[in-house]
This record gives sequence, structure tokens and C-alpha cells, in this order.
Amino acid sequence: MSEPFRDPALPTADRVADLVSRMSIAEKVGQMLQLDARDDLAEAVQVRHAGSILHTSPERIVEANRLTAQTRLRIPLLVAEDCIHGHSFWPGATIFPTQLGMAASWDPGLLERVARATAVEVAATGIHWTFSPVLCIARDLRWGRVDETFGEDPHLIGELASAMVRGYQGEGMADRTAILATAKHFAGYSETQGGRDASEADLSRRKLRSWFLPPFERVAREGCRTFMLGYQTTDGVPIVVNDWLLTEVLKDEWGYTGMLVTDWDNVGRMVWEQRVQPDYARAAVAATRAGNDMIMTTPRFFEGALEAVETGLLTDDAFDDAVARILTIKFDLGLFEDPRLPDGGRESVVGQSAHTDLNLETARRSIVLLENDGTLPLGVAPGAAGAASRPLRISVAGPLADDAQYQLGDWAGGSGQAGWIDGQPRELIVTVLDGLREHAPAGSTITYSRGADILDLEPSSRGATFPDGQPRPPVVRACDPDDALIAEAVAEAEQADAVVAVVGDHIELVGEGRSTATLELIGGQIALLDALIATGTPVIVVLLASKPLVLPSSVVGAAAVLWAANPGMQGGRAIAEIVLGQVEPSGRLPISFARHVGQQPTYYNQIRGQHGDRYADLTQSPAWVFGQGRAYSAVEYSDLTLSSTSVRPDQVVVAEVTVANTGHRPVRETVQLYVRDDVTSASWADKELKGYQQVLLEPGASARVRLPLPVADCTIVDAEGRRVVEPGDVDVLVGPSSRDEALLTARFTIR
Repeated sequence: MSEPFRDPALPTADRVADLVSRMSIAEKVGQMLQLDARDDLAEAVQVRHAGSILHTSPERIVEANRLTAQTRLRIPLLVAEDCIHGHSFWPGATIFPTQLGMAASWDPGLLERVARATAVEVAATGIHWTFSPVLCIARDLRWGRVDETFGEDPHLIGELASAMVRGYQGEGMADRTAILATAKHFAGYSETQGGRDASEADLSRRKLRSWFLPPFERVAREGCRTFMLGYQTTDGVPIVVNDWLLTEVLKDEWGYTGMLVTDWDNVGRMVWEQRVQPDYARAAVAATRAGNDMIMTTPRFFEGALEAVETGLLTDDAFDDAVARILTIKFDLGLFEDPRLPDGGRESVVGQSAHTDLNLETARRSIVLLENDGTLPLGVAPGAAGAASRPLRISVAGPLADDAQYQLGDWAGGSGQAGWIDGQPRELIVTVLDGLREHAPAGSTITYSRGADILDLEPSSRGATFPDGQPRPPVVRACDPDDALIAEAVAEAEQADAVVAVVGDHIELVGEGRSTATLELIGGQIALLDALIATGTPVIVVLLASKPLVLPSSVVGAAAVLWAANPGMQGGRAIAEIVLGQVEPSGRLPISFARHVGQQPTYYNQIRGQHGDRYADLTQSPAWVFGQGRAYSAVEYSDLTLSSTSVRPDQVVVAEVTVANTGHRPVRETVQLYVRDDVTSASWADKELKGYQQVLLEPGASARVRLPLPVADCTIVDAEGRRVVEPGDVDVLVGPSSRDEALLTARFTIR
């Protein structure tokens, strides 16, 4: 207690000021470093004075803490990990559906509970910080990280991301089950060129303000303690040195006081890849002056920053603000009193049964029924209630029907980002084949044939690693159709009541640096579907895929199509329950499906104005649109009314609509409200989601659903870049999806 910064009774600001005053320049620069714990820990902690580590096993956390105790000031480490949809790299942790899958629930309360459960598991294992949620807006479906997003709509992204921030950060940083949330990737990273990861994002400031920034502003006001910056350049400027974005907008306009962290080697990439800085000293100067705090995995930032001070490019106090923000978080977390190491007594919370139940609930809510000719649910007469009860003969086919590890998706143990785990325990994962075997009616026969292979891998001719030492993904080669595998699947299908064909992509086609040139099923999967559908046996296509894919034309003849994203550990059970009518399908698309890769991009809220309404050789209409999803019961909308038709910008319009379940099964209906500003002073989206409500309806029941719409939300960004409410007519569109034909319309006027 002789050092004031060690006194927990003092205000955080006083403790920070005292500690910063005691630190050498090397200690300050080191505090800004986040280094890979898989490398030399002693060098990271005791030579470079690292302030944070990531990608670490529990044993390495304990060792890093021991090394920290031997340093002069004994400043605790912040330990971080990519816990994106569960505790990704902890054996036996609860792995939920991917973020895109969870977004299909359209349920912020559910996602807050998912994030809370994740935080409880993560915190017990010595991790303080997760790099989640992702607020990128999906645009080009070829991009390899679409699965990490909440989809294509800024409003839905803001709702779901804010919920996850609340869940992660719990009751506040003093809560020992709280972890730091990270809003990423700030901002515009997903606006790629040709879907290529981390390419130049061709975005104007007005376009950023219009769609890409609002979700981030929402979570900033929610109290998200850290922001991660994107990899890309915008208008030639890397985001990590974009003063307009980091200072003028984030800090000055929004008043954000949290911590900024670069993504992996962003500062180094300015030297060796983007080549906008001649050396690490100049790169350190640019990154520091732009307001970055934590520099992720650029070890040479340490030497570069010290050189910059020695040569007069930076002053001795250049790092003080960044270090103060980092230390503020460490004090707020209480790490000086309790470094929150892995706790064997608390690790029992990992994978607990309550979290398994939540995982199953989330998986059920993430699955979207896209098509159904009445075949589903299997074994139930069309229009009837209840679940299958008579014995069924179901032929399960496809390379993903029993692929446990890929079912979990990216950032999930077997996805390759961590060296100490190569998968989750098989017994904790329920595949589609497992689920059907377990839940089919007594006496049923469930057969399985793989039917096709997807891909093989070849080493890259450019070497095993990138210049920064990161592994270079191998080259994917699609497998040819295998006649013997297809014949086996067809023979089983011909003897079955129905076929459940599980197809999609695979982990080698997903993630950073793994964008795809096409969206079609690869390998023997198209030939398999063609052959199965040609048998005449009803085929239920289950698309287990990280993102929307283009299905072959033969799927028009399928009995049903479900999209399951990567549904997590309980995904196979949830799919089986829905197929067999034990659970009602309720997911709604957070993203549109293209009919062809040449349609990119296909998002619903596109800017008005073009010559024509189609390609010369192809429709522009998506195969399935944002907000779409079927139930096993029919739902009708009628009698849309508005509380007022002439309003001021400070008022609220309440839309009311009657929603009726006209079928024989219960439904969870997502009632969606869009607005269309009739005439705008600058080009704008044709329609935008502004609100929604979920309503549970028993068979034959109806409800009058109220949808409040603050007029202040009916904004555009004008030609000067100002977000404004303009006078004029606004259409309110209410219905079950964003497709125009499904929406009822009413109009009000803003005075």
C-alpha cells in the first residue's frame, strides 16, 4: 500500500495517474502490446512488458501470471480470446450456433442469455476479454466471414449486438463473471472488393454514416468497453490510422472513452503488406497518434515505438493516454487485487446442463424453414397437429449429416485457430444423424449413406505462412462426384419414406482469408441432390452452411428446404425435432439468399435507382429474402392502421396490425415493420427495417400487434453527411418479410 496505485480504496483515475507516473517508456510501450501466448511468454512479459496476451491455454495463463509477479511493477495481464459463439477453444465448453445462425432468432433477449452463459464459462477459466460481437454488415456473400455477422440489416445488428454486450459485461466490471465485450470490426471491413477478405473498402464517409456506423454507435452508448479496428483501408487510409473515424467520430462525436485494439498485426501490415509506412518506427508513430491503445500481435511495435522516441518522432508522454485507458480497464476489473486466474473450483460451470438447455433452445430458434410442400413435418398429415408417431423409414444422406466438428462452425475448437485443441468432445455433439436416430418414432428405420465428398486440400505454392508468420490456408480442390457413393444413397432413398439430405460448405471454405469465388455447393453434392430428387422420394434438403449458398435447380423439386447455418452442439437434435414436428420452425432470415453468385450483392435495403429491374439474363430477385421463414401453420395479416397520419419529428407513430394463425399448429410469428421515405433529398434505401415484434399464436388465434415507430428513427443521411428527419410522406410496411408482395402499407406525413 506504500504505492498509491495499489490502494483499492482510491478512485480509479487516481490509481491510474499514480501508476503511469512510475512507468518507464519501455513499460508504457509494452503495456500497449497484446502478444500471442503460444510464443515465448518470458520474452513477452519480462522483455517486452506486454499488457495483454491472447490464444492461451490455462497452463500458460498461470505461467504468465508467475512471470508477471517477477516484473518491477507487477501490472496484471489482460487475457483475451476469440469466444465468438461460446468458449471456442475450451474442451467441453458450450458451443452455440454461429452468430449468423443466432441472428435468425431475431431475439435480443435470447442472445443476451447466450452471451451471459458464455461469459460465465469464459470468466471461470481465466479469460477476461472476448473479441465479440461482430457488427460488420454482410454485403458480398463470397466473403469468408459472413458467418460471424448478424446479417445484412443495421437495425437488427444493433439490437442483437447490444444484447450480447449486456450479456458479456453482466452487472459491471466488478462482477467476477463479467468479461469485456468487443465491438468489431470498426468500421466498414465487410464492404469488400469481390468478396476478398481485408481488401480496400470503397466507402464514402456518407455511406459509413448511413449504414455501417449506426450499429457501432448503438453499442458504444450501451457501454461496450472495447472496439476492435478492421483490417482494410478506406479511401487509401488504413482504419488504424483513420483520424476522422477514430477521433472525430468515435471519440469526439460519440464521446467514447473505451479502449481500442487493432486486429491481428494491423500495425505491421502497414509496413509489410499495405506498404504505407516505410518501417516499424513510422508505423508506431502513425498508430499512436491516431489513438490506438492495444496493438495486437505486432511485436516489433515495441522496438519501433522506442526508436521513434529516441529519434524525436514521438515525445516521452506520447503513450500516456493509451496506457491510461488500458490501466483503467484493469483497475475496473479488479485485476490488481484478483488477477482472475483459472479456478478449478469454478470450472465446473463450463458446459453445465443449464447451458446445454439454452444451447438447444437457441439451435431450435436458429433454423429457418425456407420451403415446404406439405411433406414436413414427417409422419404427420398435412395441416394436422402433433408430431410423428408412426414408424418411419428415413434415409439420411450427405457428407455433413454426421460431421460433428464442422457442425460447430468457425472459432470452435476444430476450426484451427488454437494449437492446444483440435475439436470438441464428440459425445457432446448431436449431429443430424444422431438426432433422427434418437427422436424418430419407435420402430423407425434410419439409414445413412455419405453420398458425396466435398473437398481435398493442397499446400499453397506460396509457402506455409504469410510474412507475419501466420499460417497460409491450403488450396481447396473440389472432389469429383463418386458414382458408387451416389448409387448407394439412391438405393437407400428408393426404399425410404423420405430422404434428409444434409449438404453445405466446410471449414476450409470459411473464415479469415477464406473467401470463395463461387456460392455453389462443391464436390459431389450437386450430383447427389440431383440423383436423390430424381428418385421421386420426398427429399428434405438441410443446408448446413456458414452462409447463404446457391442451391442447384433440381432443388425446385425438393419437398422442403431448411437452412441451419452452423447450429452448434445441439443442432442435430433441433433439426430432427423440427423435421419430425416435435418443435415448430420459427427462424427468420437475417440475410438474403442469392439465386446466382452473379447477383452479388443481394441485400434488401439497396439504394433506389438503376436502369431496369433485372439483369438481361437473370432476375435480380433473391431466392429467399431478408426476414423470410415459414411455419407449419398459415399466418395472415390484415387491417394495418396508424395512430396518426400527420406527425412531428418528436412524436411516435404506432402501427397496429391483426395477425391470425389460420392453421392447426402453434406459431411464433416475427411481425416486421419497414419504412419507405417517399422522396428524399439524397439517394436512399428503398426500405429499411425499423422495428419488429414476436407473437405466439395458438391454432385459430389472432392478435392485434402494436409496433411503435419513433418518427426520429425515420432518418436519412443528407448530401452533407448529416443524419436528419426530412418532412414529407413516409410509407409504413408491415408483414412477415421484406418482400414487397408480403407487406401491407399505410402512410403518414412528417410536418
